[in-house]
Amino acid sequence: MTSAPQLLTDPFLQLPTETSVQVVWFTEFAGVNHTVTYGENLQQTAKANTTKLTRTSEDQHSRVANQIKDGQVYQKPVQRDIWRHEAEVSGLTPGLRVNYRITSGREDGETVSSDVFTLAATPKPDTPLKILLTSDHQLKPMTAANLQKVVETVGRVDGVWFAGDLVNVSDRASEWFDDNSGGALFPGLQGRAKYEMTHDGVKTTYIGGQIIQHAPMFTCIGNHEVMGRFARTGSLNDEFDDTIPRAVAQKMYQDKSLIDNSFNTNTYEEIFSLPKSKKGGKRYYAVSFGNVRLVVLYATNMWRTPSLGGKHKGRYREAEKDLNNPEDWGYGQVIYEPIAKGSKQYNWLKAELNSPEFQQAKYKVVMFHHPPHTLGDNIVPAYTEPVQIIERDDNNIKAVRYEYPKDADYIIRDVVPLLEAANVQLVFYGHSHLWNRFVSQSGMHFLETSNVGNTYGAAWGDRKREVPIGYQEDYVKVGDPNGLEPIVPTISPLLGEDGKPMPYIASNDITVFSIFDTGTGTISSYRFDTRKPDSEVLKFDEFKLK
Repeated sequence: MTSAPQLLTDPFLQLPTETSVQVVWFTEFAGVNHTVTYGENLQQTAKANTTKLTRTSEDQHSRVANQIKDGQVYQKPVQRDIWRHEAEVSGLTPGLRVNYRITSGREDGETVSSDVFTLAATPKPDTPLKILLTSDHQLKPMTAANLQKVVETVGRVDGVWFAGDLVNVSDRASEWFDDNSGGALFPGLQGRAKYEMTHDGVKTTYIGGQIIQHAPMFTCIGNHEVMGRFARTGSLNDEFDDTIPRAVAQKMYQDKSLIDNSFNTNTYEEIFSLPKSKKGGKRYYAVSFGNVRLVVLYATNMWRTPSLGGKHKGRYREAEKDLNNPEDWGYGQVIYEPIAKGSKQYNWLKAELNSPEFQQAKYKVVMFHHPPHTLGDNIVPAYTEPVQIIERDDNNIKAVRYEYPKDADYIIRDVVPLLEAANVQLVFYGHSHLWNRFVSQSGMHFLETSNVGNTYGAAWGDRKREVPIGYQEDYVKVGDPNGLEPIVPTISPLLGEDGKPMPYIASNDITVFSIFDTGTGTISSYRFDTRKPDSEVLKFDEFKLK
């Protein structure tokens, strides 16, 4: 007797148009017949196309099935077979929600079906929508609680905008689907998580929220969606860390695959169906959703440690043990996709900002991962190509250092002025695991609402960023290095130890989410204290787009 077949995920919605939407789900069997039934009494059927994910694996650090400690089942990366099913549900009428259910058939004739959910075509421009703004889930402790509170507080949302860092290691399958912690990406967004939190001896299990079964999700690439050189190291963690610039790879591995030998976003791109731009494919794109034009950029770089000790390949220097082996260098905080003035992405953005779709939209929003303004640590050094400085003693390499010229920050120097000139009302991003917001002189809003699961703190008051000493550039230890003052929440700010209102939330106990109401042009931020499971969710900030 084989056990009954199971779905690896519930269905989720992608790529809505005026008459259709894509329904996507995953199984661990190839199967023979995967369908969506929909409409009145589920009488209509759409057949799914099936593809196999090419890079998903588990390794010694996975927490999946029987492996609860390092190396119990897997000693090295081992491919995990996962199939993706996608069906187009067409003939939809805007504004009309339709019931649907998925069914997957195994080779032996056994089938499994999901519950019944609802789907809809892309909303008409005049439809008021509630859009969840989120980022940086990464299996962090408070994420399931956060998503559960979204649904309990605002009910069903109409869309999800996700500003990158969905998981930690993109090729590790269990982080997407079924990590033992109960906090993998899809379970959290589908109300199937099982994440336990204990406070004062009381255990609370959070299940996340049933969100993406009903609402399409638009995502962007964060640094954690990028994998490094393929199969060169002994673990998926090391492979994630093993990114090098394309130009370096081209010289080093002349006849070999550039994608396999520098960095790639294969798994991310295989999992999601996203709008595509001619130049950037799924990596950067624009889409109209209701009365909003959402522009999604690929603006992220390799996170490396700020530590100046010689043990690790860091953002400011190479590890001492690697000095004579350039193949093992990290090359600093590699920028994955050029965005400087004149680059392909910059030129595409310029054209998009001049398009009728953009110009005619009531709300103009730009989403990317790397912060232009933040109290977080990861904004230092400047977002620019690392300048390599090799120090030699005769013929021996004594040190390899990296500097990042502040006046060449591509986001601040090149991108932000474009957005200001195009009357963008909101720039939304993540990366630092905190909530803070800023307004430029022209009235453009900057929102980072990434304290979903945990935080690394804010550079404010007595807490300073780690910045290099003795380097050419002089980095700011406290506040926003790019010169804006953070806005104190308008309704109910948290108070600091000095009793004064704080302009941010950086907490490992309090989780934050934000909702964009397109009917009123209002963005509301809410907080929930996980130490008090029975407490209310509190709206603490609200602002309106012009």
